[in-house]
Amino acid sequence: MEILKKLFEKHKTWCEIVESFGCNPETAEDITQQMYFKIGKLVEKGTDISYGDGVNYFYVFRTLTSIFLDYKRKESKTGIIGIDELDMQFEGSEDVEYDKEYEKVLQGLAELYWYDRQVFEIIENGESISELSRKTNISYYSLYNTYKKVKKYLKDKL
Repeated sequence: MEILKKLFEKHKTWCEIVESFGCNPETAEDITQQMYFKIGKLVEKGTDISYGDGVNYFYVFRTLTSIFLDYKRKESKTGIIGIDELDMQFEGSEDVEYDKEYEKVLQGLAELYWYDRQVFEIIENGESISELSRKTNISYYSLYNTYKKVKKYLKDKL
């Protein structure tokens, strides 16, 4: 654990490095703490991260970079929506009459060519396109394109 003491002596430097990546000070502090935790686990397992008498700074830099990139990936996958925006998204959704919409779908299916309707119904009932292709010896892409065409037609109908 001597390594962690040496790491902590440069705590301010590690935080400044993470801030140079574009983080605010609080996030930089969190990422630095995660780096201590990660390196502490590695040291417990027996990994040697020392370089001469001190710490391998390149290894610490790579660890900080890795944690920062993981943070950014997670941040890009999640969005923050205000409560006002959320209310606006659902405004008027209670007024949908599902029975009428379902009737439109059934009417749209009735207007289709029998082959298109059959392919769509079989796939919608849980059969995968690849299974249907193997059973009927019809090309996978032909079935896929038919299914996609029917879905588009029904969406346009609604």
